Amino acid sequence: MPKSEFYGKSVLITGGMGFIGSNLAIRLTELGANVTILDAMIADYGGNEFNIMPVNDQVRVNFCDIRDESAVTYLVRGKDYVFHLAGQVCHLMSMTNPFPDIDMNITATAILMEACRKYNPDAVVVYTGTRGQYGPSVSLPVNEEAPTNPKGIYEISNLTAEKIIKVYNDVHGIRSVLLRLSNIYGPRSQMRHSRFGVCNWFVRLAMDNQPIQVFGDGSILRDFCYVDDTVEAILRVAITPAAYGEIFNVGSDIPVTFLELVKVIIKQAGRGQWNFAEFSPERKAQEPGDFYSDVNKILRFTGWVPETSLEDGLTKTIDYYTKYGAHYWDTQFGRELINVQTAPLSTHK
Repeated sequence: MPKSEFYGKSVLITGGMGFIGSNLAIRLTELGANVTILDAMIADYGGNEFNIMPVNDQVRVNFCDIRDESAVTYLVRGKDYVFHLAGQVCHLMSMTNPFPDIDMNITATAILMEACRKYNPDAVVVYTGTRGQYGPSVSLPVNEEAPTNPKGIYEISNLTAEKIIKVYNDVHGIRSVLLRLSNIYGPRSQMRHSRFGVCNWFVRLAMDNQPIQVFGDGSILRDFCYVDDTVEAILRVAITPAAYGEIFNVGSDIPVTFLELVKVIIKQAGRGQWNFAEFSPERKAQEPGDFYSDVNKILRFTGWVPETSLEDGLTKTIDYYTKYGAHYWDTQFGRELINVQTAPLSTHK
């Protein structure tokens, strides 16, 4: 990524203290952008001040909610790029309480886009949705022309947010790119619970030498994309005019079974164990079956391809949490093996 593309540019990242958002913030700062982060730091959603430690003194952080119309209106002004990553991200919760998804994914997206329309129509908006918007695969690999029949409120709310942004692109001229991400993993993901980020959760279990449950017979296929590759895709579409108004998959066209994934994690971690388990009723209701992405479209438009192998990505992930795991979970593993001295985070906002 040429540094000149983002050097001196003003950038807003919603959800920028979370997993993907913080990695994006660090990369944009390295490229010379002026980065502003919006994050409500809602408990259990992954927002973590330690995530931005490498660039803490170089970014502005606004601890506010994407649903706060006044705050969003203020923050979008003057931004060259708006990367919209904030939202409700728990699949299982959406099945028992749909209203956070409606509020945080649909209403909040409308607030953001309306703020851009009124106060910064020249901004480029990049939205990160989910591969779950497709629902069960009709054919594999899944390309962007596949039907969208999601099986959960979370996925429906992401699809709705995507369509809202597409309307603002097509009708109001707010240049926007729509991404559907598939199983992103890597450093800076929350590690306290299993409600999202299955690959990272398996990493934690292996590092804690706890049993990993492999549902069914372990043969379900998925594609997994390392977070640095994901950030590169986000940046490339943002600076590609031909990509504006388009939908792109971001994932890997090299699928692995869950059983293969678990075995690689245990091998790279040098510890861990696994066993087969039956699907819970909630998981069974949402399980779409085999899925892996066709990423030829984003390759044609931007030249992006995922470059990090599963083995290398997992090694980097495990190395990160070996060093900094105490900032992500508190276990005997963390107390015994992690002793990290860090400067206190600055309080500028």
